[in-house]
Amino acid sequence: MPAKTSEREYRDIDLTGFEVRTMEDGQDVVEGYATTWDEYLLWDDGEYRMFEKVDPHAYDECDMSDVIMQLNHEGRVYARGSNKTLTLNPDAKGLHTVAYLGGTETGRQLREEIKGGYLTKMSQGFRVAQDKREVVEDRENKRVDIHRTIMKMQKLYDVSVVSLPANEATSISARNLCEGVIAEVKEERLAIEARKRKKNQIAIMAEMI
Repeated sequence: MPAKTSEREYRDIDLTGFEVRTMEDGQDVVEGYATTWDEYLLWDDGEYRMFEKVDPHAYDECDMSDVIMQLNHEGRVYARGSNKTLTLNPDAKGLHTVAYLGGTETGRQLREEIKGGYLTKMSQGFRVAQDKREVVEDRENKRVDIHRTIMKMQKLYDVSVVSLPANEATSISARNLCEGVIAEVKEERLAIEARKRKKNQIAIMAEMI
């Protein structure tokens, strides 16, 4: 099943573990991970669950030429790749993120709010180039699990600090994606069942001849 590469997606990331540290030149930076390679539960409507993870090589060919850091995916830019105040590097754990927020008064305020634990979530805005999906039917619990792996990122737009655990952009993005994937899985399962019924009918007719 191909990814919907025309749509921008958003994901909330737990900011727990981010730290404000002082570099050798005396500058304070916010450091942590915009995402890790661990699988996480993205959607659960009782009948279908969707799990997602990012492949460690997903960013190898990704356009990260000018990623920006924002608050809630909008408005002011607090750091950006093109002026070296934001750096993003995949490592063994995930997408390592370092942001220098001391260039503006609002940036320094954001840094203090992160340091004080008032802002504890991040989100990234991106476009997928390639994914793969595995569908596992749990007959005992009458549930279908979909495991999605993002294999290649096409473009990373921003890494944003978000003020709520799940803001409107991230929740709508996840819902739209999951509903689209679930619809594809349902259609594929119906097609498989139709082929099975046709095969059984042909076998029955052959026995009658």
